[in-house]
Amino acid sequence: MPLADDDLERYARHIVLREIGGPGQQALVSARVAVVGAGGLGSPALLYLAAAGVGTITVIDDDRVSLSNLQRQVLHRDRDVGRPKTDSAVETLGALNPSVKVVPRDLRLLPHTATEALAGHDLVLDGCDSFETRRLVNRTCAALRIPLISGAIGRWEGQVSVFRPWLGGPCYACLFPEAPDPDLVPACSEAGVLGALAGMIGSLMASEAVKLIVGAGEPLDGRLLLWDALDAQARTIGVKKRPGCPVCAAA
Repeated sequence: MPLADDDLERYARHIVLREIGGPGQQALVSARVAVVGAGGLGSPALLYLAAAGVGTITVIDDDRVSLSNLQRQVLHRDRDVGRPKTDSAVETLGALNPSVKVVPRDLRLLPHTATEALAGHDLVLDGCDSFETRRLVNRTCAALRIPLISGAIGRWEGQVSVFRPWLGGPCYACLFPEAPDPDLVPACSEAGVLGALAGMIGSLMASEAVKLIVGAGEPLDGRLLLWDALDAQARTIGVKKRPGCPVCAAA
């Protein structure tokens, strides 16, 4: 289906980009993307995915908005405190771009729900705050061969990478085969986190998503991008497939 006149105007700044153009924007409009977590990372990622015109966006989160979220979770407003984050997401994203279909899934991903929740999507973005959920999302995406963009933040530092192990690169489990020591990776409620850092890493996740959908540039496969906001330093390190990784072997 060709882009409507309103779409041509709305996405004009994308369409004039050589790497996107009309075909790339059409790919975005036709894409189905799932975002796990509508919090610090999911908020900016969801906003930019909707603004980019991603046709169907599934928002997966079972949490409710709290006042302490608003320092970094820019998808939600003060009036949303107490509401399910999925409800707030539907309202905010619909106001930003009414042509995007937003599917709320007010649930926590578990081994018996993950496959059904993620199947049928072209891409998954994971910005949740649970290591076990991250491992589950990774296993599910690898089994379904769905590209996974994973982001994480803490204090002043953030990271993002792309995982497509069936193409020969690593998966999330290759990078983090074991759960980290809780003392080394405390929760944001204990250690704190810079609000703007969530916007930076979440936007990078959305940028990688657009690249994957339209086939532009070099995605972060096999690379982990690290950002230190305190010292304003970025670096990228290579990540290789781990021999004997059960997730990669299954994929």
